[in-house]
Order: sequence, then C-alpha cells, then structure tokens
Amino acid sequence: MHFAVLIFASVATMTAFALDNGLMRTPPMGWLAWERFRCDIDCTNDPKNCISENLFIDMADRLYEDGWKELGYVYVNIDDCWSSMDRDKDGRLQADPKRFPGGINKLARYMHDRGLKLGIYGDMGTHTCGGYPGTTVDKIEIDAQTFADWEVDMLKFDGCYSNAVEQELGYPLMSKALNATGRPIAYSCSWPAYQGGLPPKVNYTQLGQICNLWRNYGDIQDSWGSVLSIADWFFENQDVLAPAAGPGRWNDPDMLVIGDFGLSMDQSRSQMALWAIMAAPLFMSNDLRTISSGARSILQNKMIISINQDPLGIQGRRILKEKSGIEVFWRPLSNNASALVFFSRRTDMPYRYETSLSKLNYTTGSYKVTDVYTDQIDVLKDSTEFVVSVNPTGVVMWYVSAPGKLQYHQIIRGDKLRRHKYDAKQNNFL
Repeated sequence: MHFAVLIFASVATMTAFALDNGLMRTPPMGWLAWERFRCDIDCTNDPKNCISENLFIDMADRLYEDGWKELGYVYVNIDDCWSSMDRDKDGRLQADPKRFPGGINKLARYMHDRGLKLGIYGDMGTHTCGGYPGTTVDKIEIDAQTFADWEVDMLKFDGCYSNAVEQELGYPLMSKALNATGRPIAYSCSWPAYQGGLPPKVNYTQLGQICNLWRNYGDIQDSWGSVLSIADWFFENQDVLAPAAGPGRWNDPDMLVIGDFGLSMDQSRSQMALWAIMAAPLFMSNDLRTISSGARSILQNKMIISINQDPLGIQGRRILKEKSGIEVFWRPLSNNASALVFFSRRTDMPYRYETSLSKLNYTTGSYKVTDVYTDQIDVLKDSTEFVVSVNPTGVVMWYVSAPGKLQYHQIIRGDKLRRHKYDAKQNNFL
C-alpha cells in the first residue's frame, strides 16, 4: 500500500533508544507563552499580557475550564524572561519577585491541582536569549535540582550565548542531571537548531537517547510565510528527520500560531494538518481568553488530535509534489489506518485535484475515508478516481481505514522505490 517511512526497528527497539524517563510516549500538547507574549515584562502598563504568574494562571484556567485538558492539552509552559536577573544567595535561579510573587513551586501546584503540568525555560549559555541568567555547565546540577524541587514537569533548554563545545557537553549533562533528581521531567533540547539541524553536526541517534523532543529549526513567527518555510524544511529533509522520531523522542517544528493574527482559516487548518502528519508537539501560542470559535474548532478537532497522538508514533512524509502546486502527505497509523493530506501551494483559486488511492500506492481493496474537517464519510475502491477541491494555501485531510492486517508500502530511498510488506501490529517491515 503506501509510501512509507524509513522505519526498520520494532516498537520495542525504539523504546530502548528513547530517553529513559517514560515520558511523552505521544507528542506533548499544551500552551506555550513565547510566540504570542514574547518578553513583555511591563506589568504596570500591560498587566493582562505581561510574563507573570497571572498570565499562566489565566491560561491554566482556560485549559481546565474550556475543554482543552480533556483533549490532551495539559502543559502550561513558561518561556524566557521569567526569572530574576540575579541568582539567590545559594546560587539558585529564582523567579522575578514582582511578577511571580508566589514563586514557581506555587504555580506548579496550581497546575497539578487541575490535572495540568508546568513547563519552564532555561538556557545553557551565560545568559538566556532575553538576557536573563543562563545555566552554564557548572550550574547544571543545581538548576536541575531546583526545577525538581519546584515540581516542574518539563524543561525547554535553549542555547543562546553558548558555543558548540559547550552544547556538546551541556545538553547530555542536563539530561543526566534531570534524571538524577528522581522527578520525571520531560526534556526539550534546542541543540540541533543551533547546529543547522542536520548531520553530520547533528547526531539524531544521540538526541533520541538524551531528549524527549528537540527544536530542529528557527523560531516560528505569526505569518504564513514562516509556517510554510518551516514545513518545507522539515519535509525536504524528511529522510533524515522522520526516522529520528518515535515514542518519547520527537522532532519539534515549533508552536501552533492558530488563533493569532497572521493566518487565515485555511492556513490555520493547513498548519494543524501538517503538524499532525509530522507527529509534532502541539504547543499553542495564542490567547486562550479571546480565541475565536473558528480557531478553537481547528485546535480542538478530535480526529486530527487522534492522528497526531497515534501510539505508533511514526512521522509522516510528503509523497508527491505536483506541478499544479498540489502536494500529498501521508502518515501510517495504528489499527491499519493512515492519514492523507492534500495541500495547495496555490494562491489563486481552489484547485480540483484528481487522483485515486491506487495512484497513491494503496493496495487493492475498499477504504473508508473520513474528511477530518467536514466529517464527510465515503467508501472508495483503490481504483476509483476522485476529485478533492483544495483551497489556496489550504488542505483537505482524510483519515483512511484500511482492510486487512498487512499493507504494502513503497519505501523511498533516494530515487529508488522498493515494495515491502509492512506489519502494522509489529511496526516493522517484513
């Protein structure tokens, strides 16, 4: 049946290579402050939007009360600019006392009381990207223990104001230090983003052993151009990136900017669909207090979330680039199912794209096809020609239920196509 991911290891083998903290067996979901609220510390003139405990309490309340938590959005993540400019008398990081008067531990307990988790930000350089105290190599153990004492659930470890040698030493050391605390703390590494994102400078086997997720590329901005450039980079380098991902170890193309100012509804659907195909973390960066109903419906789409959270954890791929500007993406899912995305790079008008499942390398049979945005259900034979109308910069996304226990997959290796049987239960090629 399909074009397939270059996966040759069983689920058990992949587990052995993942960071041994048992966390993030599916891509993490939640809310992250940075893209929307940046380093706004002016709580005098902008009290509702400044980086303060009130902002994170507000977002936690929205996750808890507005149906987000039940869908899996459980992380509330602090980014840069949370700390005091000075460490305390014992050399420990401390929160800004005016903006976080209750401290980080109290904020963590607020999250935990509501079934949520708290993430925090650090940087392995002399300073964070915003100029706050960093975590140099000599501070790694004390900072890891501080985060554990505060009952933090996740650390994003940035790399500003550090060099390649320090990063090669510091990122693995922080992984070891977090594990040594005895508290399960998910670990997000920005290491590959500072080394170009690709081998030979980036060793994805090593990353999978020390990090739960990692930023591969530059920061997302609130624009369609930014979303598209990130997606392009990830799919152009899919042969390297896709095999690195799996349960407990994820490529991170950065935040969802759905519900902000820069994307149309079609572009918002596209980001959600492509991030689901990539098995990407789903960290929203928006204002959940004022989010539109349209943006909410996209982010709370249960079928797309289930695709993103599929337990096999196989990152999907782009399988076709048409001259018409249509691109087709595919991801294998558990229960012998798959996801298809038809995406239009066009900017002029809706495009009627004609194809069949057999042309997309599905094997002989009938398939139940569910449009994840419209809930329309059809049954198609593999040979049946069909037309999807794709809006400019938009998508049509399908959940495809497949017959039988064995599927045929086409494996892309350079310019060669080879056909193999694939056992979905064993997550392995035969």
